Amino acid sequence: MAGARRPGRNFLFVPGPTNVPDRILRAMHIPMEDHRSPDFPKLTIPLFEEMKKVFQTKEGQVVIFPSSGTGAWESALTNTRAPGDKLLAPRFGQFSHLWIDLARRHGLDVIVQEEEWGTGADPDRIEEELRADKNHEIKGILVVHNETATGVTSDIAAVRRAMDAAGHPALLYVDGVSSIGSIDFRFDEWGVDLAITGSQKGMMLPAGLGIVCASPKALAQMDDATCTRAYFNLADQFNANAGGYFPYTPALPLLYGLRESLAMMSEEGLENVFARHRTLASGTRAAVDAWGLLLCAKAPKWHSDTVSAIMVPDGFSGADVIERAYRRYNLALGAGLSEVAGKLFRIGHLGDLNELMLLGAISGAEMSMRDVGIPVEPGSGVAAAQEYFRNANGAAEQRLAAE
Repeated sequence: MAGARRPGRNFLFVPGPTNVPDRILRAMHIPMEDHRSPDFPKLTIPLFEEMKKVFQTKEGQVVIFPSSGTGAWESALTNTRAPGDKLLAPRFGQFSHLWIDLARRHGLDVIVQEEEWGTGADPDRIEEELRADKNHEIKGILVVHNETATGVTSDIAAVRRAMDAAGHPALLYVDGVSSIGSIDFRFDEWGVDLAITGSQKGMMLPAGLGIVCASPKALAQMDDATCTRAYFNLADQFNANAGGYFPYTPALPLLYGLRESLAMMSEEGLENVFARHRTLASGTRAAVDAWGLLLCAKAPKWHSDTVSAIMVPDGFSGADVIERAYRRYNLALGAGLSEVAGKLFRIGHLGDLNELMLLGAISGAEMSMRDVGIPVEPGSGVAAAQEYFRNANGAAEQRLAAE
């Protein structure tokens, strides 16, 4: 149909999947090979070790499944729990809700701590619940580190301190799908027992890999775990992974992509990756302030460095902003989910991203809001973000010069 073509590339600014760098696309463009060959471990064995650096662990064991993060969720639970086991889970967004639902489908008894959407896990409430559990019936705590639905990051170190203060032996399960590889995540230091992530966010890959990191304490509970599992059985993975192989056909191009992703992160430096995400997020928040709008996150302590969920004024729909951005400006923004559907739109600022790319998304969001009648000053958000980035980069240059 005449006029149907939309020139230029799509601006992808949802909080996952994220932009895949050209280097990774080239790395994945490979012929198929025998995944049982003697040379195959040269690819795979380094992947497990390099992923441990991203989790910041020396003690944990990493498993890479052909799946999404949801498969990694399922594996973490079914390999360490038995039907009827009690779990404690704060619920403060769509993804904490989905993890609770998955656990219940496997016959696990989940005690839910409801938190206001826009906040995160409350360590004080967790400690109180654990202190009351005198018989240690609660076997695990499920916490979403970064809730993409609301743009909220919870304090996992504080959750671990609460568990230790209560003297409780429960395992700490953490969903790091939209944080690991973008936000500082310290598996060993924070005493995490099982952490999961996916390939399509901070790891800068297409969707298709679910990644689990398990502590020795978690692995010690595998023998007593009686939840049904087959495809996601960690023992099968460990047996095959020891030699550099998999118990079934792996997602070969994604493994080559993961190798390139890990190389890119190593070249930038993990601390620099985290600092870049903080800068990008702070510039986005400066734009939101300049627009006179609010984030869904209720306080700065909850602010996410990978996604900003931006509330639209009463009388307007976030869905209208998203549709206008997509149809008119070829910009993909994240939608409001469940309880916040229509109340906000989300800008994902994670993965392979720099200031100029993000300024394009901020500009497109600004134009889209104006198009649907939201009264924002033209250029205000872009100017505020520009000024923040300019000052932040100047400060960074001064630090480097001083060193």
